[in-house]
Amino acid sequence: MTVINALLLGIIQGVAEFLPISSSGHLSIAQNLLGMGMEGADDVFFDVLLHLGTLAAVFVAYWSDIKEMILEFFRMIGDMAGGRTPRRIPSARRMILLIVVGTLPLFLILPVKDLVEGLYGNTFFVGGALLVTGLLLYFCDRLRKGRKNERTATMADVLIVGVGQAVATCPGISRSGMTICAGCFRGFERRFAVRFAFLLSIPAVLGANILQIKDVVEAGGIDVKLLPAYLLGVAAAAVSGYLSIRLVRIVADKGKFGAFAYYCWAAGAVTVILSLLKVLNLLPWLQAAA
Repeated sequence: MTVINALLLGIIQGVAEFLPISSSGHLSIAQNLLGMGMEGADDVFFDVLLHLGTLAAVFVAYWSDIKEMILEFFRMIGDMAGGRTPRRIPSARRMILLIVVGTLPLFLILPVKDLVEGLYGNTFFVGGALLVTGLLLYFCDRLRKGRKNERTATMADVLIVGVGQAVATCPGISRSGMTICAGCFRGFERRFAVRFAFLLSIPAVLGANILQIKDVVEAGGIDVKLLPAYLLGVAAAAVSGYLSIRLVRIVADKGKFGAFAYYCWAAGAVTVILSLLKVLNLLPWLQAAA
């Protein structure tokens, strides 16, 4: 792992995590077709750090929402302790409930966690999943604008979005694309669909990182000599992630995900073709990168 590789992987993570083009899919392509990854614990630990970098971007972009939910959580505890029930549930308190309910489907992935992780090395699957992501974005563009927000979205709505997030643990299926599209299919207002999708990522990323840290410890720890590369990768993921969030907000306001759909189709097709050429040993540089 060179400093340049760390920088590039950080940018890939930050851009692809929030743009609806699948960060896991692009990292799989970079590592399995271009030979930009690391081995063992270093690979897992760097993946954890990149996700923490993009998580920092979410906190910066949505700090006002997050701060209000934290404050509202303690107000809720106080109301419960005092036996009080507010006449009108604050929107931040209802958002907390929606995020909790939307996170529940991720527990369905735990029994098949190893199977899902095994797909990261299958670039044929990744290419096909990118094609599916493109289809979702294409049809999402053609939906009538919804009106639901944190006050009117139902538990069934957020459960379906949560199921979409669980499916998006498969590499090549964009988490942001799947959750935003699922929200729009359920009639969410587009700005709310984007905001909910990114806030929903917080417990998902934290939970996934806790599980991966356990894998790092079991694999024998980390190489401290790679610390400069780690830090550069995290910084790149955070900065590019924040800029990507701002871009998605603009795109959502205009309802134009079509460009991302065409990109996913092109990236998926190229990935499948390169994977086939690699299997057939028709491009020696792919073999050298593996």
